[in-house]
Amino acid sequence: VQLQASGGGLVQAGGSLRLSCAASVSGRKFSDYDLGWFRQAVGKEREFVAAIDWRGGSTYYADSVKGRSTISRDNRENMVYLQMDNLKNEDTAVYYCAARWIFGRDYGAVRLYDYWGQGTLVTVSS
Repeated sequence: VQLQASGGGLVQAGGSLRLSCAASVSGRKFSDYDLGWFRQAVGKEREFVAAIDWRGGSTYYADSVKGRSTISRDNRENMVYLQMDNLKNEDTAVYYCAARWIFGRDYGAVRLYDYWGQGTLVTVSS
């Protein structure tokens, strides 16, 4: 799986962004993969943001973004999205989309994702 994230940018605190991630899949179906969004701020470890199961029927969020973010996927278009609202300064980071074969648990575990996009920078200003 090859992943290409986009949609980052500079936004004022309280604003919104929609991140997109396009997947190129060979040999398997896009719906064979769980998908996640992670982020990494300067000087910090990569952390879980949100994940969605292979069907799009179950979603999972970090406490820090719960209620402000929505992850979704389109299995026909091989896309995954992260809508982020009411952005805060602490949301500033490089955001990565990631994929793994269907696993069914531990959606927030960075080490369990095998495929990663290149990242897109989100900068939230006061």
